[in-house]
Parts: sequence; structure tokens; C-alpha cells
Amino acid sequence: MFRYIFGPVPSRRLGMSLGVDLVPKKVCSLNCVYCEVGTTTKLTTKRMEYVPYEKVIQELEEYMEHNIDPDFITLSGYGEPMLNSRAGDVINFIKQNYPYLKVAVLTNGTLLYDKNVRAELLNADVILPSLDAATEKAFKKINRPYQSLKVEDHIEGLINLRKEFNGEMWLELFILPGYNDSDRDIAALKQAIEIISPNRLQINTLDRPGTIEGIRPALAEELVEIKNKLNFRNTEVVAATPVKEESKAYREDTENAILDTIARRPCTVQDLRALLGIHIQAVNQYLEVLEAKGKITTEIKERGIFYRTK
Repeated sequence: MFRYIFGPVPSRRLGMSLGVDLVPKKVCSLNCVYCEVGTTTKLTTKRMEYVPYEKVIQELEEYMEHNIDPDFITLSGYGEPMLNSRAGDVINFIKQNYPYLKVAVLTNGTLLYDKNVRAELLNADVILPSLDAATEKAFKKINRPYQSLKVEDHIEGLINLRKEFNGEMWLELFILPGYNDSDRDIAALKQAIEIISPNRLQINTLDRPGTIEGIRPALAEELVEIKNKLNFRNTEVVAATPVKEESKAYREDTENAILDTIARRPCTVQDLRALLGIHIQAVNQYLEVLEAKGKITTEIKERGIFYRTK
């Protein structure tokens, strides 16, 4: 059982993705109201070696020796991966030792104001940063950032990365009704996105429960309307697009283990993680496949969202 890598898990955007988790749960510079991993327990912008570099490399080498190649190796997981001061070293190790593999980085983008952080990302193939707000009010409401972070620095960091990075930038915009979808918010986002000029703009919304009650996903027609207002080239709505299980890396035994478990008793995502020893992000991705197949349903109880077989 690996501690710092997980998967491969089916990803809507990256195929079969082998995750590399560089921070403990949940160390992040944001405390987003919609985060499926849960509430941030350490809200910070301090970079340090939260997860030991040598142990990450040891697990990567062991995995690559005994398993088939994933579509991507992705820095992601429990929090903001670029808070790890050796994130760049992990990227460089992968590219030097497995140059045929693609490296992706899922980041909230808030540390990109730092030129050293941007430099560490330059050897990646795809960077998938987020931008949910372009006004300070919406930024604080939806992302709940560390106190020193400002939305203008966030946007400026994205602009600079786009200029310096030769790979692909896929910018994610997460829409949450009542939080960042007003005409003023969309107009500000449109202006920022045009300046950043990412290779792709991917519009997303709530897929599973966030960290607070009373939030809802944007409807399909609402997302299409926002897409039309933004009027940016290469824009796609990725919300509610089921991940595929066609890859040979898809683990039917993992799917069956989840089904067998919730057939006996309903479980939350956290229950499944604890019972099966599967990373929470992998649990979420497999639940997404099962929901798309119509094999499971949910029930809201006092302790959270419970999944059970239909």
C-alpha cells in the first residue's frame, strides 16, 4: 500500500491519472466552500517539505517497476501541491527518469505570484490552475483564502505563468450559484481570462457535497449561458461529464470493492477511504463512474452524504 501516490484513478480531464500527494490532509492556501476533500485544516502560504521527497521518489520507482504506465502522473491530492517546497524536484525527477510520461499539476494557482514557484512548474506538460473569481469580494466568498492572498496577485501570477510556460495551461472556472455568477463577477472573469489567455478554459461546478450546507451545483443551462457570456475560444463545460472506464488501468476490483461495501451498509466518502484504504480522490472518481452507470444513489443524513447501491 502506497502512502504518497494513489491510483491510477479515472479523470475526466486526464484519462488514467497516477496521483502524487505532496501535502497532508488538508494543507492548502484556500478553504473553498465547494472542496470535495473537505475543510482546510492548515490554511497557509508557507512552503516546506510537508511530504518527504525521498519517500515520494521511492514509491514512484516501485510503482513504475511493477505497473502499467498511466496517461499522466499528476501532482494533486489532499491540498495545494505547490506548498511543498520540493514539488519542482518531483517534476524534474519524473521527466528525467520517465521522459515518455506526461506530468500534470492540479493547482489552485494562488502561489504563482512567486517567480520561484512558476520556475518549478516549467518542466511539467500540463498545468491545470483554477480561477473562480476576479473580484476580491467573490474571491473571499467562494475561495476563503489565506489572509495575505489577494485576487489581483492570483490573476497576475496566472498571466506571468502563461507567458513563461511552454506547455499547456488548462484554466478551470468553478461556478457556484450565488457565489461567483453575478453579471459583475462574470464580466470581471471574462476580462481576466482574456488577458491570461489559457490554452483551454474548462467550466465546472459542484459534483459532490462541499464543505458547507446550502450550496448547489449550477444547472447545465446556467453553465452554457456563462460559457456564452465569456465567449472565449476553446471553452468546454466539463461538469457532469462521466469519466470513462475504457483504459486497461481502470480497476474493476476497486469498483467491486466499493459496491460490495455499500451493499452491506451505506457509507460516506470518508468511510470508504478508511475501510478500503483508498485515497479520497480515488474514491470520489470511482463513485463518479458508479453514479454515471446508475448503480448507486445518495442519502443525506446527520453525519453527511451516504452512498448505497440502488
